[in-house]
Amino acid sequence: MESSPLISLPRSKSTAFFGALLRHFPASEAAAHSRRDYAIAGFTFLCVAISGYFEMNASIQTQLVMGCLAWVVLAFFLVGENRETQMQVVIAVVFATVGEHFASLYMGGYTYRFDNVPAYVPPGHGMVYLTAVALARSGFFIQHAKGIAAFVILACGTWSLWGISGLPEQGDSVGALLFGIFLVWLVFGRNPLVYLAAFFITTWLELIGTAVGAWHWAEIDPLFGWQQANPPSGVGAWYCLVDAVAIGAAGPALRGIKKLMNALSWATQPEPE
Repeated sequence: MESSPLISLPRSKSTAFFGALLRHFPASEAAAHSRRDYAIAGFTFLCVAISGYFEMNASIQTQLVMGCLAWVVLAFFLVGENRETQMQVVIAVVFATVGEHFASLYMGGYTYRFDNVPAYVPPGHGMVYLTAVALARSGFFIQHAKGIAAFVILACGTWSLWGISGLPEQGDSVGALLFGIFLVWLVFGRNPLVYLAAFFITTWLELIGTAVGAWHWAEIDPLFGWQQANPPSGVGAWYCLVDAVAIGAAGPALRGIKKLMNALSWATQPEPE
């Protein structure tokens, strides 16, 4: 017996709707697994935990040493990346560092132990971004993109709903707002796997960093005047902004550098006799 058009029509519309939402997600198919990608991610997750342990009683001098080591590690991993990814990391470091000074030192949205931006934070942002890229291009993420997206939305959504439920002592309205922004990144962003990967590494980073007291989020967000948790549930949305800027600006930056180099090369050529 043929199915009724009244039943099949909504189903096709539903399929088309969700297909449109996930239009930038790769098809679930076999993908190559790179040891390098998993090594970058594993190393970063491990270093975040180790750094958190040392940060508990670290002095500013210790932070400087940690910063120097972080720059060396970042440079080491960047050697194996192409120019576009290298430029993306550079842009991510610059943009995130400026954002740290504005959001922390100027706005007071969160505060580090010594009321500074620790020396390891700029290269740390570079490693966080590189980790998001490495995970996003890994075989595991490509094969299970939609399943990972469902898990992240469910986990972060539950966390955000808990923050505004009235049950926790400290409300988290900012976290719920950031979760909504994070969903926008997933639906409309052209690199959803990078944003999904950023959720994992940044959530790990924020939970450890706040647990050991490396930094503390203000109870009242200075921008909206809303309550926020320590850390806010949707904090990954801020890192998605860094990712989007890095991805979008890398191409124009490389083309601009190439044009500049060509112009300088032309200007320094000897005149024909």
